Amino acid sequence: MMKTNPVTHPLMPVLFIGHGNPMNAVMDNDFTARLKALGKSLPKPEAIMVVSAHWLTNGTYVACMERPEMIYDFYGFPKKLYTLTYPAPGAPKIAKSTAGSVKGKDVRCSMQWGLDHAAWTILRYLYPDASVPVFEMSLDYSFNDWHPKPIQYHYELAQELAGLRRQGVMIIGSGNIVHNLGMIDFENMDAPPFRWAGEFDEKVKENLVSGNDRGLIGYEGMGGAHSLAVPTLDHYLPMIYAIALREKDEPLTFIYEGFQNASISMRSFTIGL
Repeated sequence: MMKTNPVTHPLMPVLFIGHGNPMNAVMDNDFTARLKALGKSLPKPEAIMVVSAHWLTNGTYVACMERPEMIYDFYGFPKKLYTLTYPAPGAPKIAKSTAGSVKGKDVRCSMQWGLDHAAWTILRYLYPDASVPVFEMSLDYSFNDWHPKPIQYHYELAQELAGLRRQGVMIIGSGNIVHNLGMIDFENMDAPPFRWAGEFDEKVKENLVSGNDRGLIGYEGMGGAHSLAVPTLDHYLPMIYAIALREKDEPLTFIYEGFQNASISMRSFTIGL
């Protein structure tokens, strides 16, 4: 039997969204207004793959279910947040194809996940009718000698996903460039950022503008603020997946710049729009 090649589509954009506080899902603020406006300008993809800061696994997985469940992966928030739904279908065929297309790394299907708040709190603004199929990709957070996988590993894995963009799949990294819950101002979402947080965020911006992926991979070289800005890699890594997918001379456009709760950078950008 002759093997058929995947249908080729126009190159889909890549997004990195700083999703921040789960309360953004029910708030009308500058950030959510910008997501709504962005949604009106985005093409409608065949499917969306979200690289989530909140799905940490031993190995890398893609969610292959027909109907992904809602995951309310947060505690102590108002009840209305736990009643929100985003009934998007899954994309099991595309997810399985994605797992099989990565040759240099081991990517497997999972039926144990759904849509966590890194996905649904932003997608309800970008595609409010929930008509686009969605699946998530996890972050391999396994440890070797008490060290997580190096950032270069994730960068190279992301590069193997580039073909999805021509198959109609929009890839969204959802995390936060600066994310320090240990120093967060829970009482004031609009609190001005700590000095170290603003400094690190600006240095990341400079490297994004110049296309210095090597500098972003080696973020420890950005000065002493890095240890406070990125105390753990989970929220930083989705940004790495986004930049690894940028083709030569593709525009990178900041769609939002700002902070929430003093220690969470909401910086978000598009690639290819």
